[in-house]
Amino acid sequence: MMGEGLVWGLDINGAGMTRIIAVANQKGGVAKTTSVASLGAALAELGQKVLVVDLDPQACLTFSLGFDPETLDMSLHDVLLERVSAGMVIRPTDDGMALLPATIDLAGTEANLLTKTGREHALRLALDDIATDYNYVLFDCSPSLGVLTINALTAADEVLIPLQAETLSHRGVGQLLDTVRDVQRLTNPNLRVLGVLPTLFDARTSHAKAVVQDIKERYGLPVLEPPIAKSIRFAEAPAAGRSILATSRRVRGADNYRELARQIHEGELDDDE
Repeated sequence: MMGEGLVWGLDINGAGMTRIIAVANQKGGVAKTTSVASLGAALAELGQKVLVVDLDPQACLTFSLGFDPETLDMSLHDVLLERVSAGMVIRPTDDGMALLPATIDLAGTEANLLTKTGREHALRLALDDIATDYNYVLFDCSPSLGVLTINALTAADEVLIPLQAETLSHRGVGQLLDTVRDVQRLTNPNLRVLGVLPTLFDARTSHAKAVVQDIKERYGLPVLEPPIAKSIRFAEAPAAGRSILATSRRVRGADNYRELARQIHEGELDDDE
């Protein structure tokens, strides 16, 4: 079990464990989906095999990577209900990573899981046979703390918290951290918080900097750097079905995600407190 040693085995290069990162924040509009798509593409640029998993019934990640959720015959919903294996549903993307897509059917998955014993482990079990095919698995969590998010935190090694650098955006962080502590206590004692990632960041304002500092002091969390610079290019990329790393390679925000991916891959964040 993931909560008993994270024993999904060696990665494809035999160099270490598959690394599973849940990108979570119950507040919407903080760039969770953008972070998963961009970080996944950046890790793929580094030569890593990456799987991104869309855990949101709105299927924004699926759409952003070039797939129409309304035309998909199978999705994560079918995998979690044990109708098909994950390998049958995974799709390659033009950004070099693989996608386990979502559809609106995922909205009904939580109700189905609620009746099952061990429901918190459904995602981990569903990925058991394919996780070791990848160096990294990234979960795009829905903007809630429901069963699907609990599944992601139970299956993950780490949780990354994107946070818009505005005063009201951190009101739910404490609740998310309470949930993380519950998961650590009950289903996944090895889960750790990788850190808070400031997104939509405008370095020209003292307010944005003050919010980031407040987060660091209030919650005692690592604040990842560089913050992701605000850019209209992020909003334009999904229409092309690609990440910003493909559509606007020279935008500062794209380079910010590349630098974050490099730090994660080279282990520079592993000793952060």
